[in-house]
Amino acid sequence: MKWSMRSSANGVGTSIDDSPEPNVHGAPLENLHKSRWERSWPTIACGAGLFSDGYLNGVIGSVNTMLGLIYPKQYKASSATRNVSSIAFAGTVVGQLIFGYTSDHYSRKWSLLISTVLLMVFAALGAGSYGYHGSIGGLFAALTAFRFLLGIGIGGEYPAGSVACAESTGELKAGHRNRWFIMFTNVMIDVGFVVAALVPMILVLIFSTSHLRAAWRVALGLGCIPPLSLLYLRIKLKEPEEFNRESMKNTKVPWMLVIKFYWARLLVVSLIWFIYDFSSYSFGIYSSAWLAIILGDTAPLWKTFGWNTIINLFYIPGAVLGAFVSDWIGPRYALAGGVLAQGIVGFAMTGAYSKLATPEHVAGFVVIYGIFLSLGELGPGDNIGLVASKTSATAIRGQYYAIAAAFGKVGAFVGTYVFPVIQANAPNATRAGQDPFLVSSSLCIFSAFLALFLLPHIGQDTITAEDLKFRAYLERNGWDTRQMGSKQYQMASTSTINTRMEKVEV
Repeated sequence: MKWSMRSSANGVGTSIDDSPEPNVHGAPLENLHKSRWERSWPTIACGAGLFSDGYLNGVIGSVNTMLGLIYPKQYKASSATRNVSSIAFAGTVVGQLIFGYTSDHYSRKWSLLISTVLLMVFAALGAGSYGYHGSIGGLFAALTAFRFLLGIGIGGEYPAGSVACAESTGELKAGHRNRWFIMFTNVMIDVGFVVAALVPMILVLIFSTSHLRAAWRVALGLGCIPPLSLLYLRIKLKEPEEFNRESMKNTKVPWMLVIKFYWARLLVVSLIWFIYDFSSYSFGIYSSAWLAIILGDTAPLWKTFGWNTIINLFYIPGAVLGAFVSDWIGPRYALAGGVLAQGIVGFAMTGAYSKLATPEHVAGFVVIYGIFLSLGELGPGDNIGLVASKTSATAIRGQYYAIAAAFGKVGAFVGTYVFPVIQANAPNATRAGQDPFLVSSSLCIFSAFLALFLLPHIGQDTITAEDLKFRAYLERNGWDTRQMGSKQYQMASTSTINTRMEKVEV
């Protein structure tokens, strides 16, 4: 399939372009002369850094539990018990917005490299947090500050990494693009969550509960390794071909036209992402605390972390299956179907919570809770990032994605504060466990409605098609699209203000 655009005085039309003039889009991305590895490794290098997001956000739940045991009075009585868990989300929002701008206006590659360095530096500093003259309050303050700055680095992975990953999948075989994007974005996050639960369990077994001061520092320090492992590949990266063709980094962005074209769609995507992160990150952070309550005070810490690892393992089958489902039926239906099923399971879990939340039924609790989480990954977990990266034009994709993802992290930030309030205001212990699932399940049903009726269709060639639609829209409104792309593509462009969009079968 070949897409082309040709000048016309009659506006948009549909005819075959048989002229020898160079096409502004060049060859279709999947037809570029590259080996399989040359097509694949940019997708891996761009997306796999989100493992750091899963690990560094997931491990803090276990670190929170350890700090509460080490400093039972000082930690639990201070604001640090909430701030340490949630402040990284605030930093992530800042990072998403900053790197969303730089990835569109300067470079996808260099935005990604800077975020990688930030992850390494502040993961290390967080592990080495120390209060002035051994002050415990100073330790909490330092850890909170470093977690915020770490969040900025995590935030850069979203608009720079995920967007570049989506654009790189255009060079892969049609019919497989969604699954590879998901495998190296959301599946990486979920693997990070599993490792983040497994590592503290192993560290507690190694150090014992008598040396938790070492265990929590090592758990945070290991977060340096994932971004370091990707540094070489990211240095070798080149800008995605789609970015070279469609960026507006060499001209002034017509923001009023952009907002008019995308505001409604962005609002829907952002709201779905807010709801998903509100539940998923909050459940992930507090799962070890819930298990400790269910297992009782006599259960060893490593066993609590072990059950937490099993819970997080349920993310993986849902995420992997969802990657294929997204290619088979499309991201919109996969998202809506997954989140609807999650809501139904959540309501069932709410009704059975009084029986499940007991030590003798902990296995049943873990299995049903795991299915609940797995369905969330099959639906919005896998597909919301895909939707955000493929429902806007390349020229503003970094900022569009960043705003939607920032709404998601705001949801996560809000959830980590709201869930404890919901539990604290419950009339009894059973309701304290039921109410978060009731709220989350209700929001799941609402998300399914939004996805099914308000999201657009997303196909294998949606990125290319969206760029063509956006160009045609700009030109209908008097904006000269010859200003788009790198200098090389601007010179090759034959597009004028009145342009026809053509689709030629070959």
